[in-house]
Amino acid sequence: MGTQRAQHRARRFAFLLPFLLFTFSLAFSQDYSKFLHSSSKHASLACSNCHHRNDNSALPGFPGHKDCTGCHLTQFTTPTLPMCSICHQNVNGDDPPRKAFPNTFKESFNVKFDHAQHMTGAARPKTGCIACHSPSLRRGVAMSIPGGIIAHNGCYTCHTPNAQSNGRDIASCGVCHAQKSYSRTSTDAAAFHFAFSHAQHSARQRLACADCHNYTAGLPQKRQVSSSRPLEHFPSGNNTCASCHNGKRSFGGDLDFKNCRRCHIGSSFRTD
Repeated sequence: MGTQRAQHRARRFAFLLPFLLFTFSLAFSQDYSKFLHSSSKHASLACSNCHHRNDNSALPGFPGHKDCTGCHLTQFTTPTLPMCSICHQNVNGDDPPRKAFPNTFKESFNVKFDHAQHMTGAARPKTGCIACHSPSLRRGVAMSIPGGIIAHNGCYTCHTPNAQSNGRDIASCGVCHAQKSYSRTSTDAAAFHFAFSHAQHSARQRLACADCHNYTAGLPQKRQVSSSRPLEHFPSGNNTCASCHNGKRSFGGDLDFKNCRRCHIGSSFRTD
């Protein structure tokens, strides 16, 4: 009887050995010196599984040990593997110093933003567009567009830790970001090359953003906000230059708005 049990255990071990060896080799063949959001396992996890917003800091924090050991206990308890170096400056002592969270990433993350959604109801900032856009570029010619991790400072005014909207989470990374390629909206515009400046078209001239720009839901991010330039010489609704530059409305005592050279200053410009 004892011989049969021993033979059964031997056959069972022989059956499981290839699987054990494969699992062991897989665990030690991967590069654990760097972290990738794009790995199949990491991509299947919710952002909040690892990134815990304990305060309203613009800079994310590294996950805790429990967030990692749930899947990587073997790697955590193997001294020869460099997993600890992802977050820690060294592995000396019980609580070695952590690295600073990076400001740039080797992986690409996009930004999902809907102007129409943020300009209606409770989501609309009290100050409107200027809550996010300021005339700080090129001496007021262009309006700034939030970018980089520092942009969280503005977003987190409403997207505070554990924030919800109609029962939906609006606090975690995945609300605005996905691991996809991203191209920032340009802060340059063709109109800036024709002597246009936002600083000269502001509240001082009794103008608001909506006097020149409209926003449309569902469009790609770069096309959500309209520009007045395509129809600049042909009055139609509120988004044309000629709505004001009609020889009647003035902002400085100068009625000569039909003078083309107020905007077209290039030496090659001709009116004939």
